[in-house]
This record gives sequence, structure tokens and C-alpha cells, in this order.
Amino acid sequence: MPNRVILGDNLDVLRILPDGSVRLIYIDPPFNTGREQKRRVLKTVRDGAGDRTGFQGERYSTQELAARAYDDAFEDYMAFLRPRLEQAYRVLAADGSLYFHIDYREAHYCKVFLLDAIFGRESFINEIVWAYDYGGRPKSRWPAKHDTIFFYAKDPANYLFNTEEVEREPYMAPGLVGPEKAARGKLPTDVWWHTIVPTNSREKTGYPTQKPLGVLRRIIAASSKPGDTVLDFFAGSGTTGAACLELGRQFILVDSNPEAVEVMKQRLGMPAS
Repeated sequence: MPNRVILGDNLDVLRILPDGSVRLIYIDPPFNTGREQKRRVLKTVRDGAGDRTGFQGERYSTQELAARAYDDAFEDYMAFLRPRLEQAYRVLAADGSLYFHIDYREAHYCKVFLLDAIFGRESFINEIVWAYDYGGRPKSRWPAKHDTIFFYAKDPANYLFNTEEVEREPYMAPGLVGPEKAARGKLPTDVWWHTIVPTNSREKTGYPTQKPLGVLRRIIAASSKPGDTVLDFFAGSGTTGAACLELGRQFILVDSNPEAVEVMKQRLGMPAS
């Protein structure tokens, strides 16, 4: 399948995709936080009389260049996701995999009531914890600094997992494993320490809830082969597509937000609508 970015209701798009047509699905659906998700694109200008103080007391003014937002609240989150996950199961290849990215508020409900029910509890392979360190630190509880990514195989006895393709990590105590192992590094575990997309990063699109390339690169390298088709039907800023381009995979990206589609097309070098 050629690379495609599609504007539309993802359920409508899923229904017309052929059975068993994609090797890997990654989705990062809205987390049902109950509030608007918003990101502002700002520019600071040194003018001597602004609203911010910088290095050596210099004053800067802040200008908002753009703001992107979407509503993240659902009356029945399970009912919203269920038909989409049922279609995801249908379009996965026989040896395909699903990675479902969610936060702590909904993770347990989604696993038990949706993913186990649709894919089968035996098809659950991993719970991956993506840990990061940013944002506020409430004083009344442990600060929540991780997302959950559930990894399911359509057939737990026959699925692709390329350990040799996964980028390795340095050992925390390289002196204990010897120079050869230390030089090679170790395979990641199911806990992934990875920064969010930094504000000044070249990756940054300004789109809310953008996920880092490093996380998607690891998933796509492990669970697909060059030339395979990867589907993301909550595609947002297009990180899945960007990782696919780096790794030689095809992609289908779907989002119902016109702003998201324009961000993706610009990011991926595709003609604007």
C-alpha cells in the first residue's frame, strides 16, 4: 500500500481496509482526561520591556504564533473504542501486532474490558511502561510520570519480534559485564526511560500530545519488517509516519482533525490538501 494520510472518521476508514492488510498497528487514542488538550506555539523577542526575564536580567516579550487543541472527554469511552479495536483486529495480518498507548486513568479498563475481550487474554504479550520526567509535582500523591503501552499479538504462537533490529541501550554498570557486552549494549526491558519531545527539538510540531520518535522507532523496528504497512488511526502529529519513513515501512495515518492532517503532511513532505 502507498503511504497515505487520511482525514476522516477512523471507524469509517477502518471498515474499508482489507482483512489482514497491515502487519502492525500503533494507536495513541485520546486519554479521556476530561479536559481540552492544548499546545501553544510561542516566540520570545528580546525588547527590554516584556513579560519574561531571561539571562542577565534581559526582558523578553512572548508572542503566540499558533495554538492547537482538541477535546479529550467522552461520555462512554469504552463504547467509543470498542468498534475501532474490533476493526483493528480484523485488518491485522495473521502474524500482526497491536500496540495500544494509554495513560493510567484508563489503562486497566481498556486492558480487561476491551483488549483482552477482543484479542484474547492469551494474546497479551507485554505491558510496556514509558517513563519520563516533566510537568508538575503534586504534594498529595506520587506524581504520575509514565504512560502504558499494551502489546498484543493477533496470534500469540506466531508473531514477528525482531530483537536484532531493536536499538540497544548502554548498561548502567558496564564494568560488571565485560568490554564486549558493554560495547554491544543490552536489549531494552519493558520499562522505557525516554524524554518527551523537547520544546526546542527539531521533532517538535506544536501538536498536543506529540510522542517522541524514539518510542515509535523502537516499536516499529521490533514488530515489522521493511516494506510492511503500519497503521495508526489516531495519528495526531504523524510520529508513526516519520518513524516509518526512517525505517523503510509503508504507513496509513488517519485523523479526524484537519489541523492534525496538515501538520502530518507538512512533517512528512506530502502535498497539502
